[in-house]
Amino acid sequence: MIVTDTHVQTTVPAPPSAPTWHRSAAAPLLTPLGLLTVLLGAALPMIDFFIVNVALPSIDHDLHAGPAMLEMVVAGYGVAYAMLLVLGGRLGDMIGRRRVFLWSLASFGVTSLACGLAPNAWSLVAARVAQGAASALLLPQVLATIQASTTGRRRAKAVSLYGGTAGVSSALGQVLGGLLIAADLAGSGWRAVFLVNVPIAAAAWLLSVRTVPETRSPHPSRVDGPGTALLALALVTLLLPLTEGRAAGWPLWSWVLLGVFPFAAAAFAVVERRAERAGRTPLVPPSLLRIRSVHSGLSLIVPFSVGFGGFMFVVAVALQNGLRYGPFAAGLALAPLCAAYFFASLAGPRLVQRFGRRVVITGSLIQGTGLAALALTVRAGWPDVSVAGLAPGMTVLGLGQGLVLPVLMRIVLSELPVTQAGVGGGVMVTSQQSGLALGVATLGSLFLALVPAVGIRDALLAALLTQLAIVAGTTLLGLRLPRAVR
Repeated sequence: MIVTDTHVQTTVPAPPSAPTWHRSAAAPLLTPLGLLTVLLGAALPMIDFFIVNVALPSIDHDLHAGPAMLEMVVAGYGVAYAMLLVLGGRLGDMIGRRRVFLWSLASFGVTSLACGLAPNAWSLVAARVAQGAASALLLPQVLATIQASTTGRRRAKAVSLYGGTAGVSSALGQVLGGLLIAADLAGSGWRAVFLVNVPIAAAAWLLSVRTVPETRSPHPSRVDGPGTALLALALVTLLLPLTEGRAAGWPLWSWVLLGVFPFAAAAFAVVERRAERAGRTPLVPPSLLRIRSVHSGLSLIVPFSVGFGGFMFVVAVALQNGLRYGPFAAGLALAPLCAAYFFASLAGPRLVQRFGRRVVITGSLIQGTGLAALALTVRAGWPDVSVAGLAPGMTVLGLGQGLVLPVLMRIVLSELPVTQAGVGGGVMVTSQQSGLALGVATLGSLFLALVPAVGIRDALLAALLTQLAIVAGTTLLGLRLPRAVR
């Protein structure tokens, strides 16, 4: 991969109190085809976080995995993904975002092939961990490239499309997974959900070489070793026991890790603060989190992602084990959510220019209405709820979510310095990914723990009502967002 000096990003510094950042006239432009290419690269990791949900019963049957190993198939990807996202953003700032994008895209294709060919459960888990690491290096380059090579309305539209891609890909993962398993192409069964990534990653790699401009930070800094290690430790000690503890029967190691988490998190905060005061560049600069758009936006992205991740996991299990849907029907039930989310995300840029933060608050209220409608449908129609019967609630839910997440992403990035595009994008996506993993761990554990006592229907209702409470909280937090969005 050849990096051309004329493509190096330059910026005009502004006072810290009022950061105004512009892309220079000589900086590369991201063409529509280039934008489509990076969005395709962004879709792959997001799809693969959820595509495995509908494949778990088939994996269990074929590889004799068992509940704990199936949890590792999901958790291994999620933990590796969350651990390395900020580091991925920093590497792109340092050595070139297109270069890292190409290397991680190739790695994602190779690790997907390894997943699809895994002969046993342990090799599948190892391949999923490697796939999560490749995803973590891939995804931050997308937002950073958008930030560094677009401006004004083009940037607003690109960020909204990224937000739309994030939500649609998550739901589409389960739809696509169900379709591929039902099709059983050449007898591949569940393996097709991983093998399908290989030609897509290859096509995206070839397109990237021709259409994605090279950008990097004009003042790249060295990797923050202590910060990287402590962030990884904090995320592992939180996410691993929460995702694996229930399936393993909450052994001693899970409680030890949870006990270590607050100390690791506190140590990370202290190390980052000291590094910034000493004039070094920390992995997550505390000054970045003091930008109002960043901290207020992240405070909503985390609970939104907790609810979304938990919902997708719980629904996949409830539809297949409770309503006896096949993989394809379970995926198809989410199609109205996908469509509504996508069209709502397209309307976001125009709406937010006119109504500002009210778009997020309204979207949260619509999302809550959709959850309530689904809860009423499940309560009244169980166990004879059809895909068509779920469609109205799914549509309203997707409409609300499509007005929330893309706008929140735009708000977080609206005041972000271009020189910190990579690390800022990494922090945002780490928050989102950690929230998704926490949602699977918390809402998923709540659901699975209630099933033996109250049955699948009432356990599903409890999970939906818990998410409704989370939505009520995010609606109130929406009042802390900036009134207007740049």
